[in-house]
Amino acid sequence: MRDAFIELDGVEKVFDVWRRTGFMKRERHRVRAVDSLSFTVARGEMVGYIGPNGAGKSTTIKMLTGILTPSGGRLRVAGVDPSRERMRLAHRIGVVFGQRTTLWWDLPLIDSYRLMHRMYRIPAARYRENLERLTELLDLGGLLDVPVRQLSLGQRMRGDIAAALLHDPEVLYLDEPTIGLDVVSRTRVRDFLRRLNAERATTVLLTTHDLRDIEQLCSRVMVIDHGRLVYDGALAGLHEAGESERTLVVDLERELPPIEAPAPARVVRVEGPRQWLAFPASASAAELVAKVAARYPLVDLSVREPDIEAVIARMLGPSGGAPEPPQERAGRTPS
Repeated sequence: MRDAFIELDGVEKVFDVWRRTGFMKRERHRVRAVDSLSFTVARGEMVGYIGPNGAGKSTTIKMLTGILTPSGGRLRVAGVDPSRERMRLAHRIGVVFGQRTTLWWDLPLIDSYRLMHRMYRIPAARYRENLERLTELLDLGGLLDVPVRQLSLGQRMRGDIAAALLHDPEVLYLDEPTIGLDVVSRTRVRDFLRRLNAERATTVLLTTHDLRDIEQLCSRVMVIDHGRLVYDGALAGLHEAGESERTLVVDLERELPPIEAPAPARVVRVEGPRQWLAFPASASAAELVAKVAARYPLVDLSVREPDIEAVIARMLGPSGGAPEPPQERAGRTPS
């Protein structure tokens, strides 16, 4: 058994929520955000931690960092209780919240890093070495003197990741680090995280709504729903459990009858010269693309990944919580 760096055993988190029931009257309700959660993450693992909005993902991360205290159960990070020894643990962890920044809004990026240099008491030589390495790997060279408020979302996110790693943390918590990023920025962030994990053996716990983040970075995925762990294993197993499907979008030169796709692929939608073909997410798209291209006049095609909440909803069945539509997620704070 490998060194268990993160350990949760029967962890619970309950919030008291007051609701108005009448004039000058309120009633207390208990909301169980995390319910008997147990898992371990080995040192050096990169694990995807996913689930629908309200599942308890961010609550878990806040307990792992010591921001919140568990209502019950046992929690350890590197052998330390985060809520009891938060300051001691702070030097061993890094945190990036995709919709919040740890950078000072009106200061140039380099000034935020200098402040963190002093806050974490990073030795001067180590700080200079880390800053130079992170600046190069995250392509921040031309941004260090730019005020944070003038950075694009992708630039700020790369700046936040660098800030979280200046003190060489042993574990990195990433809460939606690619939300709202363009394709180029997503690729840069993913490439950097892959290299960080390979070269420095940094333990990474990643929450995201984008299955491509998980597919490209994580060998293991955990699914949480209503505060409970409902799946822990490989992404392929999640696709099989949820019977998820990818979609091949085909643009033809002209309008044609539905494509005769090899089973188990099937046409699910036709609009003029554009057709949508669904096929199992665990299957390779290459064979299907080759057969369609050999028989039909193509202009363009693309592969769309399954929506992560739809996969979870199908895996849980009728008893699972219904996911929110994708368009309702954009402005919401992830759970």
